[in-house]
Amino acid sequence: MRKSSEPATGAAREVTPAPPHRVAVLALPGVPPFELGIPSRVFGSAEDADGRPLYEVTICTADGAPVLSDAGFTVQPSAGPEALAAADTVVLPPTHAMPELGRGGPLLPEVAAAIDAIRPGTRLVSICTGSYVLAAAGLLDGRPATTHWNLAPEFRRAYPQVKVDEDVLFVDDGDVLTSAGVAAGVDLCLHMIRRDHGASVANRAARMCVVPPWRDGGQAQFIDRPVPEPTLASTTDTRAWALEHLAEPLTLARLAEHARMSLRSFTRRFRDEVGVTPVQWLTAQRLELARQLLETTDLPIDLVAHRAGLGSGNSLRAHMRTAFGVSPAAYRRAFGTGALPGRGQETEPSV
Repeated sequence: MRKSSEPATGAAREVTPAPPHRVAVLALPGVPPFELGIPSRVFGSAEDADGRPLYEVTICTADGAPVLSDAGFTVQPSAGPEALAAADTVVLPPTHAMPELGRGGPLLPEVAAAIDAIRPGTRLVSICTGSYVLAAAGLLDGRPATTHWNLAPEFRRAYPQVKVDEDVLFVDDGDVLTSAGVAAGVDLCLHMIRRDHGASVANRAARMCVVPPWRDGGQAQFIDRPVPEPTLASTTDTRAWALEHLAEPLTLARLAEHARMSLRSFTRRFRDEVGVTPVQWLTAQRLELARQLLETTDLPIDLVAHRAGLGSGNSLRAHMRTAFGVSPAAYRRAFGTGALPGRGQETEPSV
């Protein structure tokens, strides 16, 4: 028998919006205020098409008591460890008050108990040296991860079982994500919004935060190196030009010619400025354009690939599966807003 609260057969069924994704941010003693505030600011800027918040962010501590930040003021949490047990995502900002972690020492008992309260399957995230907490809890064993480039040698010595990559801005290992130093936490939070809700939502959140939705290159570009001679040419103009010509064949020789450099000089200068090779950077930009086209247009997959400069639909499928673990059609079904029936919803070809 139909309950009275159910709509009659044939009546329009009102779609109930999904509840916001619950994010708990664990503030530990000595937390830097900047990194502590990143999740609230970035996730708090993510809204659906009707302006509803997509995330609910809670600042908590291991025992519910206030903690002293490394800036000298007290952080008053809104919850204790119970927020960790209820969260869908737990974020660990760094702490500057636990030097023993830099030597591979144990977590404080109350911190270890709070970490143990996290439900299995919860997404775990560290910002900057918050990775030390995850590593000390054994949650990074055998996994790829990153941390602040300046502390990577220490981290590697303290936690040799972790596969450290100090050249990237963040590492996404599925249910465990780690960011590089300080502001790389912004990049990681925007990446999670992009992964959860697509590029359009992430781009809007980035605009609200007045930051780029995607930063070129990795952490390698920020590592201490001799300052380049001011007379050396830059690849900045060529990168801007390339973004306007992604659909065209862009060989390394053509890029170097535009920059008026030799191939060798251009490649070296590009990597010094951006942190990745020209080919890696170009592929990332083309994939970002393809994602935007899949989200906002009903163009067939082959045409999306052509406009993004990735050649064929098969090439786009291979690149997206490698980079994102999903096909173009599946990505469009999840995030697309411009597809029309019969177009843009291609099924994957049989293998």
